[in-house]
Amino acid sequence: MSVKKDIANKRVAYVNARLIDPASDLDIRGGVLTEGEKIVDFGPGYAKANGHYGEVDVIDCDGACLIPGLVDLRVQLREPGEEHKGTLKSAGEAATSGGVTSMLSLPNSTPVTDDMSVVEFVARRARLLGLSKVYPYGAITKGLEGKDMAEMGMLAESGAVAFTDGIRAVASPKVMRKALTYARNYDLLIVQHPEEPSLAEGGDMNAGALAIRMGLTGIPTVAETIMVARDVRLAEDTGGRLHFGHLSTAESIDIIRRAKERGVAVTCDTAPPYFSLNELAVGEYRTFAKLSPPLRNEEDRQAVIEGLKDGTIDAIASDHAPEDEDSKRLPFAQAAFGGVGLETLLAITLELYHNKHMSLLECLKKVTCNPANIVRLPAGRIAKGAAADLCLFDPERGWKIDADQLPSKSKNSPFDGRLAQGRCLRTVVDGRTVFEL
Repeated sequence: MSVKKDIANKRVAYVNARLIDPASDLDIRGGVLTEGEKIVDFGPGYAKANGHYGEVDVIDCDGACLIPGLVDLRVQLREPGEEHKGTLKSAGEAATSGGVTSMLSLPNSTPVTDDMSVVEFVARRARLLGLSKVYPYGAITKGLEGKDMAEMGMLAESGAVAFTDGIRAVASPKVMRKALTYARNYDLLIVQHPEEPSLAEGGDMNAGALAIRMGLTGIPTVAETIMVARDVRLAEDTGGRLHFGHLSTAESIDIIRRAKERGVAVTCDTAPPYFSLNELAVGEYRTFAKLSPPLRNEEDRQAVIEGLKDGTIDAIASDHAPEDEDSKRLPFAQAAFGGVGLETLLAITLELYHNKHMSLLECLKKVTCNPANIVRLPAGRIAKGAAADLCLFDPERGWKIDADQLPSKSKNSPFDGRLAQGRCLRTVVDGRTVFEL
């Protein structure tokens, strides 16, 4: 990997590309002209590498796909507080290596992002690093304890783009109803981790015959579906905007499908493990496959694919959760939940295209304009005047995912050893090339 720092305000023409803008269904031979941090022009006029483009630096894309930078809805940065697992810098390098130019950071740091100073710290550190842009979530409740509401209005003024208790569910229906009501009044988005804590407590993997054979405590699918059903009804009752992270079960997806048909203001995402892996990946107590929610059975995996195909599932997020070696190389029951995913988000999402489940445009919408629209970010699209955040990738380029070679500080990838097809070649943030393969 090499990182370049381009000169501010210079003009760069990215030419001879397959130019794709999922937001407008654009898919043509062309390119993009940037000046400084902005896109100033794009289209078929930049189709040839040997054209006359004036006083600009010309980058020949050699027919590769040029798209808006990816927008990742769910990332744990680990900074501040757990820098031995990951930092803003390591997350930024992981993100840019995978074409992610905007990521939303969960509030479960130390200290928790329930205070304006933490929101401002994260945003300021990310700007100084100049890698992938970071947009902090604010906490719904103080200390993520699920009891007293955080100052969501003040956090929003400080830059929090939406509100969640991260990897903890808001277990109390009273507190969730109060949060949704407040959010409705100020047009804020509430994001829920859909898992009923008392049903999941002490669990290691998906409940079922495999867990029984392995002697592990199961986490039942109803732990997810009961929370989804409850909160859909609360959103319907209050009129608040609600988003569910990393859905993994057929029944949950069906609940969301029916809620959308009724006009409930609900959206949801999933993560690559839930449409590309099932519980069999746990294998011989493989802790890299210990995730939250757990990998489900094959029927649930197929239901996630169907939910993505029919639009019930709006977006795909990496669910990036770095864990150090000491937290993962333990007996399965004692090992931490979570896997890194920034570097592999694009490649695993492209499996939906290569396996003919979805078109390339449909796949890319799930990781560009759709997540940006959910949290109302000015990202995920190619337009004149938009930020010059771009990803150049080859959808056919094969590679083997090697966890030890990933830029993440922690190496706990559930896809370690997997053969992938589709590789990021260059990432541009605000007109600067920040990653080049």
